Amino acid sequence: MAPTSTPQTPFGRVLTAMVTPFTADGSLDVDGAQRLAAHLVDAGNDGLIVNGTTGESPTTSDAEKTRLLRAVVEAVGDRAHVVAGVGTNDTRHSLELARAAEQAGAHGLLTVTPYYNKPPQEGLYQHFTAIADATGLPVMLYDIPGRSGVPITTETMVRLAAHPRIVANKDAKGDLGRASWAIATTGLAWYSGDDMLNLPLLSVGAVGVVSVVGHLVTPELRALIESYTSGDVAKATEIHQKLLPVFTGMFRTQGVITTKAALDLLGLPGGPLRLPLVGLSADETAQLGRDLAAGGVQI
Repeated sequence: MAPTSTPQTPFGRVLTAMVTPFTADGSLDVDGAQRLAAHLVDAGNDGLIVNGTTGESPTTSDAEKTRLLRAVVEAVGDRAHVVAGVGTNDTRHSLELARAAEQAGAHGLLTVTPYYNKPPQEGLYQHFTAIADATGLPVMLYDIPGRSGVPITTETMVRLAAHPRIVANKDAKGDLGRASWAIATTGLAWYSGDDMLNLPLLSVGAVGVVSVVGHLVTPELRALIESYTSGDVAKATEIHQKLLPVFTGMFRTQGVITTKAALDLLGLPGGPLRLPLVGLSADETAQLGRDLAAGGVQI
């Protein structure tokens, strides 16, 4: 049973989009995943996204996704919301993943905008509605036009928000104006999907974050949100500014790459990447170490 939630914060406030640990030979590291999940929840995460992009979902099989999800639910499902990434650019495949995630014990679904095939807004509406109809789980949309090529318009968000199981949106659009309107008109729980914009999105109505840097600085993210929601905007701003080197360093290149490098520096499970992702060079690793140290992360 997942921790309690409210309509305002259906998945809590701080969620980390978890990497998928692999062993040295590139196979799924189930034990490492359970240890990493426990570490992240111990650090203060209300939930974890499993099998998202940061979890290298494009290069894990459906069987691996199910095995990983079951392992994470077993490890932390009584203490944190375990949300399964089920988004693809094939609606039928997403429905299969959604049903498998429900059977594996997931507490919710994250579903990204279909990518590459660039559907029109009506296609997006029908795609997300079909996923929401497929299970009894609450759904978080994931709007990231920089990857998908297509934004979810505010009008489409309003239509989707009428579905009883579509309850939240992960916003990686990078447009505070559109976010302001969408938050005001949809009633969806809004989660920042861009760490650099965590504080700005809180200022226009977001309730929490789905973070990559949460692998490293969950306590600081919690403190930022708690400061802001309690009215101490100056303290929240101070924390945000302290974390700027971390935000910058972790996104100098693709976020999975830097996250696994950082976990390696900290002695935490991560392991290698699957092609086409490749590890950092020695110079890039050294730069990451300097960035993290500048943001207060102890290596």
